[in-house]
Amino acid sequence: MSNDASTVLVDGPWEHRLVAANGARFHVAEMGEGPLVLLLHGFPQFWWAWRHQMTALAEAGYRAAAMDLRGYGGSDKPPRGYDTFTLAADVASVIRSLGETEAVVAGHGWGGWIAWSMPTMQPSVTRAVAALGMPHPLVLRRASFTDPGQMRANAYLGGLQRPFVPERQMTSGPGYVERLLRHWSSPENAWPGDEEAARYGEAMAIPFVAHSAAEYYRWVVRSQLRLDGRRFSARLRRPVEVPVLHLHGVDDGAVVASAATGSRRHVSGPFEEHFLEGAGHFLPEEAPQEVNRLLVRWLAHTAAPRTPAT
Repeated sequence: MSNDASTVLVDGPWEHRLVAANGARFHVAEMGEGPLVLLLHGFPQFWWAWRHQMTALAEAGYRAAAMDLRGYGGSDKPPRGYDTFTLAADVASVIRSLGETEAVVAGHGWGGWIAWSMPTMQPSVTRAVAALGMPHPLVLRRASFTDPGQMRANAYLGGLQRPFVPERQMTSGPGYVERLLRHWSSPENAWPGDEEAARYGEAMAIPFVAHSAAEYYRWVVRSQLRLDGRRFSARLRRPVEVPVLHLHGVDDGAVVASAATGSRRHVSGPFEEHFLEGAGHFLPEEAPQEVNRLLVRWLAHTAAPRTPAT
């Protein structure tokens, strides 16, 4: 039995809304008032992964908005548009649909990949970038061919290139998602709990989510041999001029710590980086207090509204 999009409308101190953006509808949960911080989740999750940060950001005087990415949760699940160019345009359009001209974009995992792309693909709306569990995309791409640990961690990518099979695996029951969450998280903590495993398993069972999730990985692998992949690499070689915060778990099982160094050379603006002990890939949930502390402190220096030119 599959679920529907109402599965992700988790009750809490936030409000749920649908916004039209870039030719699609996106589900957003938001709370707080102040400068906008747009939160992008990773695989295999949905907006709820940022629940701890939403409350902390709202208490610190920010407007926290966590969106379901294209193909996930309560957002539309079109058959196409899972290239990073379109995903960055989705984020920029959501920012504008929320009534803002710019935002700090914070992403985890795949959301971090998109966040890194925003300053060069959508610079007019990108105030600053926070990336969790994801180094600069060109750093990860290089490590995927040179770092033995990352090459082993990437073994799952080959399976996702097959047609239909990954979709059946991801929706055959909650076991696939729970195993992935445990494999990529730190063995030093008890995450995920029963609630996390159940919610993410249910969200993956929403019709078309598993296919959409696989399409992200299919594009990133297959595009390397195509013109759009070369265009992506060329765009990302431009230096990131906005402030950047990079947080990474020492025990990350998806992007190993040895493959996560080197992002600084792609950033010409202010850059801050921390590797968190006892945490794996899912930092917003595995180490929520430390992430909140570092994120709020960093935002205090980067997210003040810009003074209009006189």
